[in-house]
Formats: sequence, structure tokens, C-alpha cells
Amino acid sequence: MKKTRNWHSLPEYQALRALMQAGTTAAAARQLGLSQSAVSRSVGSLESRLGKILFERDAGRLRPTQEAVRLNMRLDPLFEALDRIDGPGETVQETLRLVAPPSYAHRYIVTLIASFIRGNPGFFVNLEVTTSDMVTLGVLENRFDLAVTGIEQSRAGIKLIPFRESPAVCVMRPEHPLAQRIALAPADLHEQDLIALTYRHGRRGQLDRLLHQVRAEPRIVAEVSTSFAAADMAREGLGLAVINPFPVYMYRSPDLTFVPFEAPMRYRGHFVISDQRPVPRIARAFMRHLRLNTPSDPFSDKNL
Repeated sequence: MKKTRNWHSLPEYQALRALMQAGTTAAAARQLGLSQSAVSRSVGSLESRLGKILFERDAGRLRPTQEAVRLNMRLDPLFEALDRIDGPGETVQETLRLVAPPSYAHRYIVTLIASFIRGNPGFFVNLEVTTSDMVTLGVLENRFDLAVTGIEQSRAGIKLIPFRESPAVCVMRPEHPLAQRIALAPADLHEQDLIALTYRHGRRGQLDRLLHQVRAEPRIVAEVSTSFAAADMAREGLGLAVINPFPVYMYRSPDLTFVPFEAPMRYRGHFVISDQRPVPRIARAFMRHLRLNTPSDPFSDKNL
């Protein structure tokens, strides 16, 4: 039996996307140049045709369901094709509002932004560097389209997309007494000079528990807020540090020795996007660019 093909309504799809971006029928109507009732009718007709609820009311705003999010993602190629059919017309510069913590932003993200813009002259990137705690909040509050972070903070309204995973390593100068070891365990850090992350990092508490379990007591010589700062202090000969090797290895491997740390400490790099709004084309393009152009290293694995 031949399967019946669904018919499609472009105005309904336009209403869906506008409502996901705007959050209210009034704002969506202004965006489309229609009346609120016209937007409501289009969305209602689409829900009826699909037999699915696409929006739920939440504190005066219309919250898209997962059905709406999935449908909107499937519609991206359609609207990109329509843009190509319309032709270039008046050149409109696309802007990516990007946010990242210092360990990712400095050197790593900046280098990729440069190659991204060189390959896409019509794109513009606005990068803000802030603490990891503020990264997801910025996406949630619609101040940014995309975040790149190594902190896993799950909360309603955002989606985490992993792209890199790596184990913990000990980093030190090549002449350090432990630098020739194949691997190090928590017990090996006993009475060693240690550069530690500050207590606001969850990894500091995790490392302290591992050390306590084996009664290892290193000498804390300094506390820092980023893995790059820890590696730089190790390079100055203050001691060793237990860090996430990504992306530090790409920039510090000529000066330092990286030794695997045998402990259940793994790190993930994530893209952070909203699950309430469509992901802009430029954000999807940057995620793809980052995946394709991040150099490989001996410790981190691509998580595609």
C-alpha cells in the first residue's frame, strides 16, 4: 500500500520558528508582520495536522516542547535552501554571540575564531570571556547563542553537546623527579609540591578525596583558578599540578611533561546551546568548524 504523503504549509513553519525565537505570539506576530490571531491559527493548525503539542504555556510565555525542538531542527535545511533561492540580495552580516571561560577562550578559541572568520568573510564573532559559572547562565538568558565550556552544568532550558573527553594528567617540568614515570597514582603525590585549583572548582574536592583515601598529603604551594595558570606555575618549577590536558597540551607540551594520572577523573568539553530557541546557522557552522579543526593530542578523544 502506498504511503500517503503529508502536505506542508510554509506559513505554519514560519510561525513555529518565529514563536520559538520570540516566546510570545505578540512578539512573533511583530516579527512576521502578522496579527497575533494569525500566528495562533497557524501554530494551532500545525499541531492539529501533526497530532502533537508543540507549545506549553509557562509563566506567560510559550515554552516549546521537545516535539517542537526536533521539528524545528529538521526545518533548518528547508529555510537555508529558501535563503539560497532568494539569492544574496542585500548583504547582512551574521553575528555569533559566543562565550567561553578563560581556559578555553585564550589561545584555543581565539585561534579557531580567526580561521573561522577568514573562511567566512560574512560572519562576525562577538566573544565574551567569563567564569564557567556564568557561561550557561548567559545562554539561558539569551545573551549568547553558543558557549564552549569544560564544566558540566545541567539545567532546564539548555542542552549540552559533548565534543571532547580526556583523563586527568600530572603536569611538571621535564627535570621533575616524577617526570619519567609512565603513570602516576594519588599515592605518588605524597609530600610532593602541588599547585592546586581553588576550592570553587569541583575537581579540587574530587582530588582531595582521592588523596585522603590513600592518606597522601602533598604540600600545597599555590592555588589557581585555571588549568593554564597551574601549568604555567609548573613550568616555573613550583611543583606539579593535576589538570585537564585539553586544550593546555596544545600550547604547553614543548615546555612541560604530561604524565597520565591513574584516577577516576575525566573531563568533557561541551557546547552549550538553548533548547528553547533555534540554533542560529552561524552557531552550527562554528561548532562544525571547531570539531573539524581542533588538533589531535595524545590524551583527548573526539566525542562526536
